[in-house]
Amino acid sequence: MAINLSKNLIQKQSLKLTPSLKKSIDLLQLSRFELIKKIEKEIDENPFLEKEDFSQVDKGSYGSDFDFDIESKASLRDSLLKQVNEIHLSKKDIEIAKVIIDSMDESGQLIEDIEDICSIMRFAVSQGEIENVLRNTIQTLSPIGIGYRDHKECIQIQINHKNIPKKIKNICNQILFNEKLDDIDVIKENLIKDGISNDEFNKSLTEIKRCDLSPGLNFEDTKFIYPDLKIYKKSSDYRVSFIDDTFPIINLDNELISEVKKEIKSSKNNKILEKINDAKWLMSSVKKRNETIQKVGEYICSIQIAFFEENPLKIQTLSNKNIAEKIGVHPSTVSRILRHKYIETPKGVMSLRALLVSSVSRTRNISAIQLMKLIEDIVNLEKKPKSDKKIAIELNKKGFNLARRTIAKYRKKNNIPSSRKR
Repeated sequence: MAINLSKNLIQKQSLKLTPSLKKSIDLLQLSRFELIKKIEKEIDENPFLEKEDFSQVDKGSYGSDFDFDIESKASLRDSLLKQVNEIHLSKKDIEIAKVIIDSMDESGQLIEDIEDICSIMRFAVSQGEIENVLRNTIQTLSPIGIGYRDHKECIQIQINHKNIPKKIKNICNQILFNEKLDDIDVIKENLIKDGISNDEFNKSLTEIKRCDLSPGLNFEDTKFIYPDLKIYKKSSDYRVSFIDDTFPIINLDNELISEVKKEIKSSKNNKILEKINDAKWLMSSVKKRNETIQKVGEYICSIQIAFFEENPLKIQTLSNKNIAEKIGVHPSTVSRILRHKYIETPKGVMSLRALLVSSVSRTRNISAIQLMKLIEDIVNLEKKPKSDKKIAIELNKKGFNLARRTIAKYRKKNNIPSSRKR
């Protein structure tokens, strides 16, 4: 058999992060409190950075009372990353796990879809690989229950990890994922008909009630919420500004840099050059981070202006992708920007992410609040009580493409009883 040698060109996607890019990503997702702590640390360690004295700057309403020297304790994210690093995973799975962790909120809920996480990772991994790491790695970490996409899954994760009889676990899952029935009494009646005892049902229901619906919040140590942005009304318009009060103003010590460069002309010193480059990088990265936060905040508030004008029913659906397309960045950048970022508003300090509202329909933009209002209107006008299925059919004729269980979910949230009880 003859052996032929040939050249073949293969195009292959791989996951590679340069040290500079990784540093920028880490910086982007820091809260204001964490970033100020980092800046303070860099100033202490890098002689080429200097800070303007806070006493020369107007401190505003927070400055005189806010102490940035308070010790910052470990967060849920830090704990999860530490656990991931202690597990023997492949490099790819570690990268997937880190992105999943960064896609969770403070309660431990996964707020990005698997499809969006795939996009954040620039499609270098498949949705199946992400799902596998989520189920077999993230959802096994402590606190148990994190990495859930809805409250049923949160409860299911906790039930599956409990040291209870297998039969009780099975009954819990039957109660949780009974899609056809809305009434717990009807579910109980049907399960008892299937041979489950009253005692077994009650034990299962007790185990469900013992589950924590926000497992991450019980882990998180108290954090200082300090907003990056402020929205205020000027004339008839709303404006968004970055809060400069108490934010460190850092400069390069150009005089020292010039002297050092003269000294190292004859004998190159890579460590000193690296310190100079680090100082320049920090200044430009912090500036870019703050500018991007302001752009994101301005766009979110321009879309959700109805919320600040006391008309929450007109709040618009908005996603990371929408914001990314508008301001010209990748959705992953928006996802990181929104993490632990807050805005001071006439309604109080709010998370920027709280102003994002996902659409409950894939075919038409409609928020949960708007859907609840539509359901309420249909119920108020009905002559004969309509089932959730009939309400879904009525709305789907208008192009909403909603499932019956979606109608049931938001009917319950609106405290509207089922057709049987109306």
